[in-house]
Amino acid sequence: MAKKSGKPTAGPTQRMLRVGELIRHKIAEMLARGDIHDDVLASHVVTIPEVRISPDLKIATVYVMPLGGKDVKPVIEALTRNRKYIRAEVAQTLNLRYAPDLRFREDETFEEATRIDRLLDSPKVRQDTEKK
Repeated sequence: MAKKSGKPTAGPTQRMLRVGELIRHKIAEMLARGDIHDDVLASHVVTIPEVRISPDLKIATVYVMPLGGKDVKPVIEALTRNRKYIRAEVAQTLNLRYAPDLRFREDETFEEATRIDRLLDSPKVRQDTEKK
């Protein structure tokens, strides 16, 4: 989709979204099947809510969250240790010229949603909504 000026919008393209989703599915499948042999990963249920990919498709930022939100740092370190293996498996699945470099980050959307819920439940906000 283009603006009147002819420049593309700043959002991700359909291809970026599709490739990110394919990477997300592949890594989630690998984690679910136990394909990544690491004690830390074996002892945690890890969700992959989102993968964002750069416009040139060379860098994929994988957002991860262990179930319960505990031990995020060790899980990210374990995924980073196994990055080469994961990247090779992703490359086999995707038919791209270059396999994207994988970067693992903590998914903070759950935390943000909880913070917003707390704000909405606060007495001050409740008082404002009840006045109307």
